[in-house]
This record gives sequence, C-alpha cells and structure tokens, in this order.
Amino acid sequence: MRVKVKHKPHKKARWLIRYFLGLPYRLFPKGFTGWADDYIKMGVHATTHIDAPWHYGPTCEGKPAKTIDEVPLDWCFGEGLVIDMKHKPDFEAITVEDIQLFLKRENLEIQPNMIVLIKTGRDKYMGTPEFPAKGTGMSAAATDWLIDQGVKVMGIDQWGWDLPLPYLVEQAKKTNNPDLFWEGHLVGVDKEYCHIEQLTNLDALPYSGFKVAVFPLKIKGASAAPARVVAMLE
Repeated sequence: MRVKVKHKPHKKARWLIRYFLGLPYRLFPKGFTGWADDYIKMGVHATTHIDAPWHYGPTCEGKPAKTIDEVPLDWCFGEGLVIDMKHKPDFEAITVEDIQLFLKRENLEIQPNMIVLIKTGRDKYMGTPEFPAKGTGMSAAATDWLIDQGVKVMGIDQWGWDLPLPYLVEQAKKTNNPDLFWEGHLVGVDKEYCHIEQLTNLDALPYSGFKVAVFPLKIKGASAAPARVVAMLE
C-alpha cells in the first residue's frame, strides 16, 4: 500500500529537450530552466479512494459489476450526511440500530442519493503502522440498510469499510465461521453501491447541510481509484 512519488527537477528536462527532442541550448527561450515533472507509483486502494462494485466481485445483481470508469458521475456528487460513530470501540461492528439511534437523536433523515460519511475518528492513525489494525467497521446489515435508503455512495474515515482485516481473519479461524470475512464489502455482490475508504477531517463538518464531491480518476477496468473527496459548505 506504499505510495512512491519521484520529483524530477527542471534541469533534468534540459537534457531531455537537448538530446531527445534535438533542440540546441542556444535556442532555449530566455530564462527557460526546463519543465518540472513527477512520477507516481501506487495501488488504486493505497490512499483515500472509492471502490467500484467490481472490487467486491465480478458480478453484481446478476450482471457484470461496474468498474470504476463505469460508475456514473452523478453518484459522486450530492448532499452529504455525517453519521458519528466515534464512540464505537475497536473491533465492534456498526449496526443498523447504531445508525438509527444516531439519526433519531440528531433529528436527521437519510434521503435517496445522499453521500453518507461514517465518522469513526480512526483517521488519527493514518500514516502509522496501527492504521490497518485499528477501528470499528460496518456490518453487512448496516451496509445493506443504507443501500435500501437509496444511498449509492458511502464512506468511512478508517483504513477499510469492514472491521480490521487481521481481526476478521483471526475471528474466522477461531470460530470456524465463513460468514465473518469482508461481510460489509460483500453486500455489494447482491446490491450495487460504492464506498470510500480512508477519509480524513470529518470532524471539520457539521452532520448535515453540505455537499460532497468524490470524483475518482477514470482508470479503465479498475476496481477503485484515488479520489480527492471534498465537502462544500454554503
């Protein structure tokens, strides 16, 4: 999941222009130092990103699952809603009841096509070895319920949508239960939806009254794409 960025300085381009393009130095524009360039090596799930249905499985609702370039852009812009689950301890899944109690207490209502953001506070671990191993996570039932409210895109501010993967593996082996692993993601095999992982700064938002833009890079055939997720407040 590492991201490598290599910055190429302006002066490196001088050599390329001279020898690759064949332009003599004497014909360089006055004051021209060359162009800067950069190289990025990363996986599509390595940073804040949005998962396409193809990530969860090759089919969705009995049809070929959408890859990230096939996800409609109108799914990726809309009214936002924050659901505060910071009180949930590590390794305890978020339930339908948890979400409904929060909505009732704050007098909030989920509308179709909202972008729902689950706040866990685990973004404080981003960039540390603890990040993938800490967190709560969405249960299959809670994921399913959000989809049934008309939500196509949802997101979370921890490493993954589910309970931490090392914990899920440990519990699956301990209990001999094949239904534990990746239960939130796998809802997307039966019901079409996308989720964002590794969000940050949800504490800066009110619970409602803002819009969210989460446009992914258009990578043909990809299971996900990095995205700069932006909240806009009037």
